[in-house]
Amino acid sequence: MSFQDRRQGSTRTSSSSSSTTTSTSEAMQKPLVVVIVGASSGIGHATAVAFAQRGAKLALAARSADTLSPVVTECLAEGGSALGIPTDVTDAEAVQKLASRAVSHFGRIDVWVNAAGVGAVGRFDGMPLEANRRVIESNLLGHMHGAHVAMQHFREAERGLLVNLNSMGGWVGTPFEAAYSASKFGVRGLSESLRAEVADLPNVHICDVAPTRVDTPGLVNGANYTGHRLRSVMPMLDPRRVAQSIVALAYSSNPKPVTWLGASALPSRVAHAVSPTLYGRARRWFGERSQGQSVPMSDGNLYEPSADTSIDGGIRTARAEAATAAIVLGTVGLALGWFIGRRSR
Repeated sequence: MSFQDRRQGSTRTSSSSSSTTTSTSEAMQKPLVVVIVGASSGIGHATAVAFAQRGAKLALAARSADTLSPVVTECLAEGGSALGIPTDVTDAEAVQKLASRAVSHFGRIDVWVNAAGVGAVGRFDGMPLEANRRVIESNLLGHMHGAHVAMQHFREAERGLLVNLNSMGGWVGTPFEAAYSASKFGVRGLSESLRAEVADLPNVHICDVAPTRVDTPGLVNGANYTGHRLRSVMPMLDPRRVAQSIVALAYSSNPKPVTWLGASALPSRVAHAVSPTLYGRARRWFGERSQGQSVPMSDGNLYEPSADTSIDGGIRTARAEAATAAIVLGTVGLALGWFIGRRSR
């Protein structure tokens, strides 16, 4: 029985006897109601389209009404129902109103996807402190605002799925993206805490989706304080792959607490576990080599939303992915060799 089946089973058992004539097959055809925060581009956009193809009812949120409009149109064309609701996730009251509009329009919330986020690349002490603060407000407090309102609905209904879009940066520190990594470590702690809190609610699920680098417009349009154009040296995933993983959780019989994505995810975690120092140096090496030609420093989309509604960032290359996977595996080997050498002394 999938998450959707359990939702509909719960609805049937709580309904009056006069409504029990509805067949199981008819009930199973009822579409999920999904709130997606950060739906205007990248992973959020791809996730909206993937759910629409399943016939879901979608409440789509992002900072700009103009960027939401084409995504709503696309989702309608793909077979879903969609409502665009401009929302700044750093505003808790705005997120509360988002949930209220979703319930008012669709009657309930089954799935909440926290996919909004921003980034700032550069040496931590070389960028404005306010830029780091903005990353935390968007990525961590934004997820907390969404989770807080979603959990209220799920607890009352005794069912629901909360998906927090996380990152490998929530498990291993990322040089030149300190605030981003700190925000993702925070999201990881949020999810773990909430999973423990809902242990008495078997039909409420809290899931992290943690990809390695994803080729989204956020990387192109994000804040860049390095003074250099960023290029691809790390492996990068197609945002649609991440979206399909999120959608799969909603239709799974047993949603996994954490979904890892990317060929370098496991080797990176192993290397970090064996030697955080050596792994950190390797990550710094990657970060320094991701800087291309000189460009002016920019706040990017930290304070104003980008007009870009694309799913792809246009950065990834198969060559870069293959090369980086080999380097990551080499780092694991070096770390293991160092660890074994230390143990044998």
